[in-house]
Amino acid sequence: MRMSAALPSARRTFASRTVPSFMAAALLVFTVPDTPLSRTLARGPAIVPHFKGKGPAMNAASDITGHYSQGGLLTRLEAALREDGVDPANPTLEELAHYDHFHGRGLEATEDMADRLPVSAADLILDIGSGLGGPARYMARRFGCRVAGIDLTAEFCDVARLLTARLGLEDRVSFRQGDALAMPFEDAAFDGAYSMNVSMNIADKRALYRGIHRVLKPGGWLCLSEVAQGPGGEPDYPQAWAQTGASSFLATPEDTCADLEASGFAVEHLRDMSEASFDFAVRSRAIVKAGGKPPHRAVMLALGERAGEAMANSGRALRDRRTVPVEFFCRRM
Repeated sequence: MRMSAALPSARRTFASRTVPSFMAAALLVFTVPDTPLSRTLARGPAIVPHFKGKGPAMNAASDITGHYSQGGLLTRLEAALREDGVDPANPTLEELAHYDHFHGRGLEATEDMADRLPVSAADLILDIGSGLGGPARYMARRFGCRVAGIDLTAEFCDVARLLTARLGLEDRVSFRQGDALAMPFEDAAFDGAYSMNVSMNIADKRALYRGIHRVLKPGGWLCLSEVAQGPGGEPDYPQAWAQTGASSFLATPEDTCADLEASGFAVEHLRDMSEASFDFAVRSRAIVKAGGKPPHRAVMLALGERAGEAMANSGRALRDRRTVPVEFFCRRM
């Protein structure tokens, strides 16, 4: 079913949903704990997270672009792994997963998305905004497929390659430094593509989607896991994807569907992932309150000292329906 036919009901659903009171409370109080781990991850320059897929057309604020390559990411990651009792030279996929899935709900979101993807071992998949490569390595290990990641930040690509080699997956997973708005891949090269928390920093979304359309084979699939503009108004900043609103380009689910269809995709499914996000926040808060480590630590690794404010703002935006975590599944026409 084309999503355009279902948009009126989807619009009512997005506007009317409310947050259960116990989940709202959990979101309000979810903060970065003051632990040896959090202090380790905050050492060095406080940096904003990697803004995946960013390119010249984004008009990103200069105070954000200057934070792309602060250096020392591998050092902070290895220190955190040691505090977990992990040998940084020989980590497992599961041990890295606390840190290398840079999107809402971390590994859990990657697993949920993968459950719905039609991937075979013969496929070549594109990861747009691949970060440290956690999702790409997960896909390769789970499905036996090959995955090519593209990311603007050279440091992220360097660390992603190193971690991939340490896991023995370099024959199936590769990373290229490059711009998601000018991808250096041949036409019709990929069987499928996905991105996770990428489009929020891209102003010209149709240029992004047209570029993905070009590199997909006819009938190839695209899955987008993104943060959409909700009906509750603009979010407060900083957020996990932007230090200020100058580099944030949220779109409503309806506008995203229209942009995808105008770029040559048939939108088959649109899912509101708010309930899953609420549940994850509740469970994470309970773990921290009991003295454990947060299951998703990539935000602390990326933002350092800024993580607390960004996470608090994210919780309020989700509670107030200013932002809506969504997942789109499309086919290239």
